[in-house]
Amino acid sequence: MKYQINNFKVNPKDLNNLENIIKAKLKINNFKYKILSKSIDARDKNNVFVIFKLLIDTPSYIKYKDMSIYEEKEIKIDYPKWNDISPVIVGFGPAGMFAALYLARCGAKPIIIERGKKIEDRKKDVLLFLNEKKLNENSNVQYGEGGAGAFSDGKLTTNLRNPLINFILEEFYKHGAKEDILYDAKPHIGTDYLEIIVRNIRLEIEKLGGKFYFSTRFIDAKRIDNQLFAVIENDNKIEIKTNHILLGIGHSAKDTIRHLYNNMNVNMEQKAFSMGVRIEHLKDKINEAQYGKYKDYLPAAYYNLSAHDENNRGVYTFCMCPGGYVLASTSDKDTIVVNGMSNNDRGNINSNSALLVDVRTSDYDKGNVLDGIDYQEKYEKLAFNASKDYRAPSNLVKEFLNNEIAIKERSIKSSYPHGLNMCDLYTVLPDYVVEGLKFGIRSFAKKIQGFDDPDAILVGIESRSSSPVRILRDENMESSFKGIYPMGEGAGYAGGITSAALDGLKVAMKISK
Repeated sequence: MKYQINNFKVNPKDLNNLENIIKAKLKINNFKYKILSKSIDARDKNNVFVIFKLLIDTPSYIKYKDMSIYEEKEIKIDYPKWNDISPVIVGFGPAGMFAALYLARCGAKPIIIERGKKIEDRKKDVLLFLNEKKLNENSNVQYGEGGAGAFSDGKLTTNLRNPLINFILEEFYKHGAKEDILYDAKPHIGTDYLEIIVRNIRLEIEKLGGKFYFSTRFIDAKRIDNQLFAVIENDNKIEIKTNHILLGIGHSAKDTIRHLYNNMNVNMEQKAFSMGVRIEHLKDKINEAQYGKYKDYLPAAYYNLSAHDENNRGVYTFCMCPGGYVLASTSDKDTIVVNGMSNNDRGNINSNSALLVDVRTSDYDKGNVLDGIDYQEKYEKLAFNASKDYRAPSNLVKEFLNNEIAIKERSIKSSYPHGLNMCDLYTVLPDYVVEGLKFGIRSFAKKIQGFDDPDAILVGIESRSSSPVRILRDENMESSFKGIYPMGEGAGYAGGITSAALDGLKVAMKISK
C-alpha cells in the first residue's frame, strides 16, 4: 500500500537519520519512502522543524494523524506532429530552451539563434571579464547559451500555480539537476549544475534535428511575398525562411528591442521595473538570525522581504543568494551592473541579495515607449563613471544610513570581483531609490536581526531585475508583427528562470496547435 504522510515534522538535528525517524514514528520496518515536499518552519527560533510530505510504500498498516492513500499525479504532455517549416527561436535562455525542447520533440527541427557562445566557451569569456575586466559584449553574464539565469543562484521558486511547473522541474532533473529540486520548497540548481543542464538540453535538441547558430545575432525580420524571413548575422548575413519566430531575447537585448520598435513597428508598452543594490552579510549571521541554535544543521538560510515606504513605493529583496557571490554582470562597456550567483553547495562565506526599489513608469516617462531603457542606461553609466574602472559604487550600512561615506570594508569582505568604490550612492541612483533603500534596511532589520549590520556592504547597481518594456501579444501569443511570438523576461512576461521557462513552453505549445 502507498500512503501519503503529511506534516511529518523532524528536528533539524535528526535530518541525517530520517529513515530511522520514519520507522520509529510510523512503527513500521519494511518500507520504502520518497520525499514529496520539504520545507523549514523557523517561525519559532527555539523550536525549528523541517516538515516533510512523504510517500511511504509498505505492506504494513499505518496509522498517522495526517495521512491519506497516495494517488499518483501524472503530468501528461502531448507532442503533436509538426507539419510546417522549421520555427526560428531567438535566444537560448530558459524561455528559448523550453520552447526549443518542446518543438524538437514535436519533430519541428527548430533553428536556434544565440548571440552568445556555447556555455563552455561562454564561461571562459565570463571568467576573463571577472578576472581581467576584458568584456566580450556578446558573450558575458547576460548573453550566451543558458541566458542570464545560467550565472545566477538558479532559484526555481515561483508564485505561479501551473501543473507545467512540475514538468519543468522534472526536465531540469532529467538533464542533470539534483533530485531535491523536485521536492524542496525553495529549490535551486546552482551555477555549477546549470552549465551541465544547459548543455544536455542542447544535445537533446540537436539529436532531434534542431540546429544552433551561436555567436549569431538576430538583426531583422521581413516579409517577401507574404513569406516571413528571419535575418541573422555572424560573419555573413543569412535569411532563414520560416513561419514562426519565437523571441526569447532576454532583458538585456536593448539593441534588438529598439530595432523591433523603431524599424519594425512592433507594438510595445512601458513597464515598471526596479533598481537598487546588492547587500552582503556574513552567511553565518543570517543563518543564526533565521535558524537560531539550529543553524549548523540546516542549509544556508534564505529570506524574502518586502515593505512599502511612506510614499507607498515598494521596497523588497530579490534573487537572494545564500552563500553566494556578487557578480559583475554588465553586457555593455563602461557600465556597471551587478547580480548575484551561487553554486549548488552555497559555500561562500557571504550571503547576498538584491535590495530593490520600484521604478514607476511615471519616474522615467518622457513620451517614448523606450524611455525606461534609456533610464537604465543612464544610471549604469553613472555607476561606471564614478570609478571609471569597474569598481562598483558601494557603501557600508552604518555610513549609508548616516549620510556618510565609509573609507573601506570592515569585518565583511565583498565578493564582488572588481573591488569597491566607496561613494555617495545618491550620485549613481535616483534620490527616491536611495531613500527607499534606507527605509528598507531599517524596516527589514525589524524582521531579521542584523539586517542593518553596520558592516554590511551595499554594492551597486542592480538595474536589470526585469525588463522596462513589454512587447504586446494577442490571445495567440503573437505580436503585432505577424509571425513573431515574444516570450520570457525580455518580452516582459516573466521574472525568473521558472516563469521564463513556463512562458516559452506555453508559446511553443500554442503554435504547435
